[in-house]
Amino acid sequence: MISRIAVIAAGAMGSAVARRLVEHGATVVTSLAGRSDATVRRAVEAGMREADDDAIAGSEVILSIVPPAEALALAERLAGPLSRASNKAIFVDCNAVNVQTVQQIERVIAPTGAAFVDGGIVGPPPGPGGDPTLYLSGEHAPKLATLGDLGLRIRVMAALVGGASALKMSYAGINKGITLLSAAMILGATRAGAAEALRAELSASQPELLARLARTIPDMYSKAHRWAPEMEEIAEFLGDDPAGRDMFEGIADLCRRLAADQIGERAEIAALDAFVRLK
Repeated sequence: MISRIAVIAAGAMGSAVARRLVEHGATVVTSLAGRSDATVRRAVEAGMREADDDAIAGSEVILSIVPPAEALALAERLAGPLSRASNKAIFVDCNAVNVQTVQQIERVIAPTGAAFVDGGIVGPPPGPGGDPTLYLSGEHAPKLATLGDLGLRIRVMAALVGGASALKMSYAGINKGITLLSAAMILGATRAGAAEALRAELSASQPELLARLARTIPDMYSKAHRWAPEMEEIAEFLGDDPAGRDMFEGIADLCRRLAADQIGERAEIAALDAFVRLK
């Protein structure tokens, strides 16, 4: 039974995962050096214990749950401590990165002697909103099936490293892509004076989609800054498909624009709000 797990970092997803693990009897450590007061508070409330990098490397399992742009840097930071550790951890990259990125992270971890597993989290943080599924792939993935005994929903894939990341990229591209594509078209209709007519047509012919957008579009505003790099990872995942790559690079630009608008004039945010709240 796995009992000591490092979760980095104590963001919304990481702290919720840690809380679930602690509730089921695991000891969970994390790094809090240089972190904000809000992050420290989340970690404490989740029952996480502060540890330095050498102590983190001594854990049985390390779950890397950071923004996509930080995933490789975290692996590089822990490579030294993992090399020094006498008991080798299983390093799990759980981040929204493309296949090429996760394979690069594996190449960083491999010389340390630690086992590497590719992970992809699909769904909301564990809690009242539901439970995510942690997909795992790679040679060592079956060793982590027992994380299911610690309250996590685990799916071990019959796939090499890259399989879980490919699933995550594909699912996120569909799930979040629907919301962002719809937002772009709503804004286009609004600029052309056709918003009310578009909403009336969706209400008549696509009521389930309209109900979904009424939930997902407002929920997206505060996440748009985090979704932008994920959309860029999806663009990289699509690789040699120029249409798909260009599409998600454009969606990443839309995310950045909406993130800036949320803290700025809120003109486009107001237009989207007006659309989803029309009766």
